[in-house]
Amino acid sequence: MGSKINDKRESLWQDRDVRFDVPLNELKLRNGERIVEYFSKIEDTKGNAGEEGKVTITNLRLIWQSKIKPRINLSVGLGCVSSLTNRTIHTKLRGKHEALYIMTKVNGTRYEFIFTQLDLELGTQFGIVQLISKVCRAYTSTKLFRDLKLRSAVITPNSKQLKVLSSETIYNKIDGVWNLSSDQGNLGTMHLTSVRVVWHANMNELFNISLPYIQISNIKVRESKFGVALVIESTDSSGGYVLGFRIDPSDRMNAVYSELINLFTIHSTKPDLGVDSYLEMGSSLAFNDHESNAALITTSDSDLKEIDDQHVAHQSDAIAAYLADEAQSKNNEIVYCPQLGLAIEKIKEGFTLESLWQVIPQG
Repeated sequence: MGSKINDKRESLWQDRDVRFDVPLNELKLRNGERIVEYFSKIEDTKGNAGEEGKVTITNLRLIWQSKIKPRINLSVGLGCVSSLTNRTIHTKLRGKHEALYIMTKVNGTRYEFIFTQLDLELGTQFGIVQLISKVCRAYTSTKLFRDLKLRSAVITPNSKQLKVLSSETIYNKIDGVWNLSSDQGNLGTMHLTSVRVVWHANMNELFNISLPYIQISNIKVRESKFGVALVIESTDSSGGYVLGFRIDPSDRMNAVYSELINLFTIHSTKPDLGVDSYLEMGSSLAFNDHESNAALITTSDSDLKEIDDQHVAHQSDAIAAYLADEAQSKNNEIVYCPQLGLAIEKIKEGFTLESLWQVIPQG
């Protein structure tokens, strides 16, 4: 039986990358991406001071887009966020304002973003800082929905049952599944759920793999040195693993294969990325509808057919503008702080000692 899946889906990058001035089609919501909230008057203070824009917060990323020039935009993945801070800043243009500081790290490079909410009167029941903090916590708490995990605590030690995720449904538990990753093979148990396939060894539950459907690139049945095997390939972004399983007899394996294909297809149409259900549990947050909010992100414009040299130059300058000033911070002057009774790095102008304690905003 040959391959049934030709993976033409876009790999999941929205939550794990920071991109500047992207083509407008990259701002479109991917399958499973949903809008949490929208703020209409937000300034990108560090990169585009004085220019009003709009912020769209989804379950995967934060999107800032200039209202006047939609090609000037940011896509900041939630998986890249290392810290959030609410600070009071002083600028010549705006005076004294509350601002959101976001520190991110991508492939060893740190970027700093500063967003200022220009019209607090029009804010939602949650301010932008509190809301993004809630979404980031939900994102971090639901990584098993989106990330391949090896040797993690997916099985309860006492009852030997799969730890079910929020909104996850177990559809089948298959005993007697051989993992063909070693020469002798390992006998274990496979679970097929609404969001992932999980296998663990019977003799050692910590020898396991949890593979979300969104990280699967191919599923097929083919010959191996162990005979006919069920083969599952993960995406390049998740490590490009090739996993082989043997289930006897062959008709039982074909039944598992068909069920897995069906679950994969259903999930691909409308992926459950976990953040939605986590946020909605015990919260008054309500997710917005996909179609009705698609217009919140400008993805077409009559004059956006070509990117001119001026825009390319702006993109290069923009990346430099957001780089975190690590070198300067390492050489800060050491001063005595009477409030703490300690020697500390001199606090930058415009900040206070109190604001530096607000690394994790209180939601």
